[in-house]
Formats: sequence, C-alpha cells, structure tokens
Amino acid sequence: MSDPIAESSGNKLPLVEQFYSIQGEGYHTGKAAYFLRIGGCDVGCNWCDSKFTWNSDLHKLTEIEEIVKNVLESGADSVVITGGEPLMCNLDKLCGELRRRKIKTYLETSGAYPLSGQWDWICLSPKKKMPPVGGIESLAGELKIIIETAEDFIWAEEYRSRVNRDCKLYLQPEWSSFNKVMDSIVDYVKFNSEWSVSIQSHKYMRIP
Repeated sequence: MSDPIAESSGNKLPLVEQFYSIQGEGYHTGKAAYFLRIGGCDVGCNWCDSKFTWNSDLHKLTEIEEIVKNVLESGADSVVITGGEPLMCNLDKLCGELRRRKIKTYLETSGAYPLSGQWDWICLSPKKKMPPVGGIESLAGELKIIIETAEDFIWAEEYRSRVNRDCKLYLQPEWSSFNKVMDSIVDYVKFNSEWSVSIQSHKYMRIP
C-alpha cells in the first residue's frame, strides 16, 4: 500500500474534475449533487471506469477555498466526494468548510485508507485487493458491492455481516459485464430481499 498523497494538511487536493449533476447510483439515485472527483488510487480494479484518476500527479493541486467557492456558486446543497480513492487525501478541512456552510457531505470510498473528514453519508464499496481498514463498515450508510462474477456474491455477504443494521445494501453490475451478470443479480435479490439493485443510471441519462 502506497503512502497517502502529499499535502497532508488538506489545504489543497488533486482535483480531477468538478461538476453539478444528478446522482446515478445507490441510495441517493436521482438527487442533485455537486461532485468532486479526487485524484489518486492504488486499489487497481481492472474494470475501473475512472483509471484517468489513478495518478494524482497528473491533476492540479487545487486550493480548498477555490473548491468551496465553486460549490457555493452552483447552488448545490450536497457534495459527493469520489475518486479515485478520496481517502488517500486528508479531507478534514474540505468537509469542515463545506459543513460550516450547511452543505451536506457524502463520501464514496473503498475504505482502503483511514477515514478523514466529517460525513452525512458514507457509501462503502469494498474491494478485494485492498479491503477496508479502521472499522469504517460500522459507519457506512450504504454498502455497494460491484458484481462481476458469481464469487462477488460471497464477498457481498461477508461485508453485509460487518455493516450496521441500518446500512442500505446494494448490488451493482459491473458496467462492461452488465449483460452477463444482470440476470443473476435480479435472481439473487428476489431470494435475498435485504439487498436492492443499483445500476449506473447516469450512463443512461448521458450525464457525468
């Protein structure tokens, strides 16, 4: 496991992109939010659709004040911080500045690095190559397991046993394997009703 990204104070972050859009996955699907995509990830999922984020050195270190200014100008009332793996960065200052301005903070993470920041919602999507650390499972509002093969259902049940009883449970088809795995996911949810299906609806809406 590599060291967390430089600028440990969190005054600047390697910002890949930022945009105001509609959440396309999981519990908050269909709701408007401002998205901050943070650079840096060494989890290395072969099916990742954001590989352009992996090398944080390719992305400009951006001042927190500038990021928050853009959020406020958008009119959004919530921010989704994603990646990459955003917890490779210190997110304390960013979250503090956003919450001070009454902006809700949502995190999308594999949990592979220690938690920083203060969160209104954590979506945990654990990966086999680098499992979660620090007991983040107990804090997750949402568990989202990406299904690529039948073995991923076993992984899903392992983590279902670790999250809190109120955590929302989602199985999401890996996009390039959609046709191969969707029927299996539907059947699984029909006989394991604790789970729900999540799809990447933003791709159907043709929005980021």
